[in-house]
Amino acid sequence: MTKYAIDTNLYVDALRNPERAVVFQSHYRKLAPALYMSAVVVEELLAGAVTAARARTLTREVLESFERTGRVVTPSYGAWKRSGNVLASLARREGLDLRRVPKSFVNDVLLAVSCREAGLTLITENLDDFARIRREFRFEFVAPWPIPPEGPSAPSRGRR
Repeated sequence: MTKYAIDTNLYVDALRNPERAVVFQSHYRKLAPALYMSAVVVEELLAGAVTAARARTLTREVLESFERTGRVVTPSYGAWKRSGNVLASLARREGLDLRRVPKSFVNDVLLAVSCREAGLTLITENLDDFARIRREFRFEFVAPWPIPPEGPSAPSRGRR
């Protein structure tokens, strides 16, 4: 069975857009037995939960179930090291200016490396950045959603 991690952008999208939340929940339930949470995504989600109440809700409604079931993936020292090497390679080959690169891109590299390390396929809408990373480092990622929800009227989001 393929194991998956969901990128931060999909969680945030579901929190901000009620229509997308319905689609997210439908797919989330279907994928639940194969889902893992990346510690990189946890950091980004908690950083965006700017009030204590939001952080508590996020922890209670999302994070605790992954913690209870032991399905949190944390980057190892080797993942951090590989991530640094990927960033350096992008700087050499593509002229990536590491002084100006967004923190989110640095996190994306670490997320990609740690997903590969854990044998996870990343589900993301951020296809361009992850395709760029994959030119330097092989890992698996897919556009939402790899497993269709049940039912004939399930909403579809066209993706390339």
